[in-house]
Amino acid sequence: MKNKIAVVTGGGSGIGYSICKALGDANYKVIVLDLNLAAAEATATEIKTTGGQADAFTVDVSNAAAVSDVFSQITQDNKSIDILINNAGIGSVGTIEETSEQELDKVYNVNVKGVYNCAAAVVPIMKAQRAGVIINMASIASTVGIPDRFAYSMSKGAVLTMTYSIARDYVDYGIRCNCIAPGRVHTPFVEGYLEKNYADKKEEMFEKLSKSQPIGRMGTPEEIAGLVQYLCSEQASFITGSNIPIDGGFVTINN
Repeated sequence: MKNKIAVVTGGGSGIGYSICKALGDANYKVIVLDLNLAAAEATATEIKTTGGQADAFTVDVSNAAAVSDVFSQITQDNKSIDILINNAGIGSVGTIEETSEQELDKVYNVNVKGVYNCAAAVVPIMKAQRAGVIINMASIASTVGIPDRFAYSMSKGAVLTMTYSIARDYVDYGIRCNCIAPGRVHTPFVEGYLEKNYADKKEEMFEKLSKSQPIGRMGTPEEIAGLVQYLCSEQASFITGSNIPIDGGFVTINN
C-alpha cells in the first residue's frame, strides 16, 4: 500500500486515532483530519516517529467550503486520494421529547452532512482515477432501536443508506463504498458519558454496558481499526455496498 493516500476524518482521538495508526502501519500515507488541529498533529507525529508517512489538517466536516478547501490542498500535495474513512461524528442521548431542534441540527450537521461533504469532495477525484475506497462509520443504531438515542440513530440510519447509494452509483468507476456498524466500543466518549451521568457508580454501569454485548465486553478501537484496514485492502476487493457489523453479537443474537 506504499504511496496510497488515506484520508481519515476525526483522526485525532478514539477510533479515528486507531484507524490512522493501523493504516500507517500498513504503509498508507495517512492524512489526519480533525477539528482539533493539535490532536491531528499528535496522531500524524506518532505515525511518522514509527516510520510512516502522515500529514495533519484541521477541518470542520460540517462546513462544505472548508471541506472543499482541505481536499483541494490534499490533492495538490499528493495528486490522488485512494481511501476516505468518514469517521468523524458526535453522540447524542435522549428520546424525541428530550431532543431539541438545535440538538437535532447539530447531530445532523456533523454525522450526516459531514459524511456528505467529504464523500462529495472525494468522489470526483476517485472517478477520475477510476478507483477508490470509501468507508463510512455507521452503527448498530442504523438497523435496530437503541433506547434514548433518537438523534444519533437518525444520523446513523442516514449514513447506512448514503453508503448504499454511493456504492450503487459508482461501482462502474471502480469505487467501493462500505460502512461498518460497531456496537459499544471503549472510547473516551464512553468514559465521558459515564462520568457525566453515573459518576457515583461508574464501575457498575461500565459492567452493565459491557454485558449488553452478548460476547460480554465492549469492543476496542484497535478491533474497529483492524476491520477498516481489511476493507481498504485488495483482499476486500469483492466487497462493496455492505454494512458490516462489529458488535459482539449485539444485533444478531440480541434481536
